[in-house]
Amino acid sequence: MRVEIRSNSAMLEGYVNVVERESRMLRDSHGAFIEIVKAGTFAKAIKNNDNVELRFNHNRHLGDVKSGSLELREDDIGLFARAVVEDKEVIEKARNKELRGWSFGFSCRNAEWEEAKTSDDSVMRKRKLTDIELREVSILDKTPAYIATSIEMRDDKEDLVEFRSAPNEEIEVIEEKREKKDDPSSFFAEIDKKYMEIKGGNNE
Repeated sequence: MRVEIRSNSAMLEGYVNVVERESRMLRDSHGAFIEIVKAGTFAKAIKNNDNVELRFNHNRHLGDVKSGSLELREDDIGLFARAVVEDKEVIEKARNKELRGWSFGFSCRNAEWEEAKTSDDSVMRKRKLTDIELREVSILDKTPAYIATSIEMRDDKEDLVEFRSAPNEEIEVIEEKREKKDDPSSFFAEIDKKYMEIKGGNNE
């Protein structure tokens, strides 16, 4: 994650998740499995939901796509996000290097399951996500659990929402430099410097 601190905001960008790569070991009620997000899945999800929400720790609303505070796209690597945040707490945590990365919440619309042998000849279930509803993208300030779920009500029906987080990544924080314009002290300091250079040259 790359973080740029500005005067009244912070811009964050990076990859929320990758495609065509096996996840770490996950578990559900049926046991262990490995998950792969197929290429094109995020692009389809973004097309089907033109106003994905931006949250802090999956809870507090920070913005959304339509407001211009969140941009999402899928490329050859995965789901890339760029967010502009004006929330004072998030800006302060970014400045103090307390942010931990990205996460996203989704509902699975279609997945392909298969079984594959591992290096020790055991059988591992593999889940390939091909169609999801992308609910939200979150900025985190705590070490995330890679997999989590919650139940939400929609149209009086229970809907399973799943959460995935990218592995802990390096956070690069860049503080915007403020140039001092028309600063008399810097002006006279420059004059003094040039004077000393000329004086020193004349003494030789």
